[in-house]
Amino acid sequence: QVQLVESGGGLVQAGGSLRLSCAASGRTFSSYAMGWFRQAPGKEREFVATISWSGGSTYYADSVKGRFTISRDNAKNTVYLQMNSLKPEDTAVYYCAAPSSQTPAQTMGIKTFRGYWGQGTQVTVSS
Repeated sequence: QVQLVESGGGLVQAGGSLRLSCAASGRTFSSYAMGWFRQAPGKEREFVATISWSGGSTYYADSVKGRFTISRDNAKNTVYLQMNSLKPEDTAVYYCAAPSSQTPAQTMGIKTFRGYWGQGTQVTVSS
């Protein structure tokens, strides 16, 4: 079993910044790619960013490129999502995800995968 706990969400004005964290436990953390997804009210969950097991490769949705940065600290068993220049359309519940089997980070955003999800953290961007 894998446990994922997100934190760092909140209310921020347009143009502001937030850093989300995802603390992972339950298996060898550094052996797997990780990702961030989000879901806005009335919409399906969508891909935001993924990162390889080593942190050497990252992938982003077109809507967040240049504004968001995904990173990981395997010594702390934590994945981060730095969000800058936030827009009202970024408002959503953000979820951390880990595949249950070895999956390339590049494919997590374009293919359905079986894995684990956190409870989510709310991000609200005003104005």
